[in-house]
Amino acid sequence: MATRIRLQRHGKKDYAFFHIVVADSRAPRDGKFIEKLGYYNPNTDPATIEINFERALYWLNVGAQPTDTCRRILSYKGVLLKKHLLNGVKKGALTEEQAEKKFQEWLNEKLAKIEAKKQRLAKESEAQREARLKAEAEYRKQRESKKAAAAPAENSESAPAADA
Repeated sequence: MATRIRLQRHGKKDYAFFHIVVADSRAPRDGKFIEKLGYYNPNTDPATIEINFERALYWLNVGAQPTDTCRRILSYKGVLLKKHLLNGVKKGALTEEQAEKKFQEWLNEKLAKIEAKKQRLAKESEAQREARLKAEAEYRKQRESKKAAAAPAENSESAPAADA
């Protein structure tokens, strides 16, 4: 049976999120599947990806073919790198310790990049918020000064009418 690791669409119109599943290649996109490996939500920034690492690695090792998008997701999470390193161990190019060390180094770098992006996005959003508040305060100050300038003019116009 030809198995594929692919995305199964869920969610509302214009707000899709996806389950990452292993399914028979002949099954419909949102139809019957063999196993759910995780989920992918592209609506957040950075995209939320939760995956069962061991099961994904197992399915790759038994021959499941990922779709293009799933291949990118698995690569992003390091499943394909782990498979590559384990193949190197099988062939004798690396020892298990070397492979694990390389994988941990890569994983630490990747987590640092993701955390840096989250912090950068948080700083940008805080800066935008501060700019909006500053612009709003400036606009409020201008409106109040116009209102204050218009108030004495109204008083001077109404005063002669009261004298007459």
